[in-house]
Amino acid sequence: MQQQELPLQQQIEALIFASEEPLALQAIRQLTAVNLNLDELQAIVERLNREYEESGRSFQIEPVAGGYRFFARPEFGDILKKLLAPKIRKRLSNSLLEVLAVIAYNQPVTRGEIQQIRGVSPDYALDRLLLRALIEVRGRADAPGKPLQYGTTTEFLDLFNLPTLKELPELREIKEILQEHEEQQSLIRVHGDENAASGNEQAGNDTEL
Repeated sequence: MQQQELPLQQQIEALIFASEEPLALQAIRQLTAVNLNLDELQAIVERLNREYEESGRSFQIEPVAGGYRFFARPEFGDILKKLLAPKIRKRLSNSLLEVLAVIAYNQPVTRGEIQQIRGVSPDYALDRLLLRALIEVRGRADAPGKPLQYGTTTEFLDLFNLPTLKELPELREIKEILQEHEEQQSLIRVHGDENAASGNEQAGNDTEL
């Protein structure tokens, strides 16, 4: 079946489903060869979401980072956190989250300003965040030495499921996220110690036998 024979709504659904990053209007225009405007695309997305809701699907399409992606419905958040929490912990350590929060709420911000806020050098965190494309250089500050300024990227918006920076949670919520992260890490260490102790005890029993 040729692409032009497929209904446009199905084409858009397939493209958003298969994309590894938020799919923007311009990309959809190019891939479908249809000159959609934003209102028309939004209407299609809303129709798809109504169909998903009526059929009891666990997912929906949402705008994020200037494009569209599939997301699980909010009521499935708790169970999905159990699946995704280990990946998030590997992705961002507590120190990286702290530096990222400082940048998100103060951008554009310099290395010196980040250090002044946190009280410790952010060099390692900046390197890792740049490597992961969660932040970018936004030019130089009008200050002695012309230090580099940093800001967040569309990848940052995508990671935290934010349509725009205007949707950033309150700083209080960020602190709660960081506290929850620390509690999770503590539980992991406790369970790890318990498992290690259990393993040592079992090894001792095997030796006696």
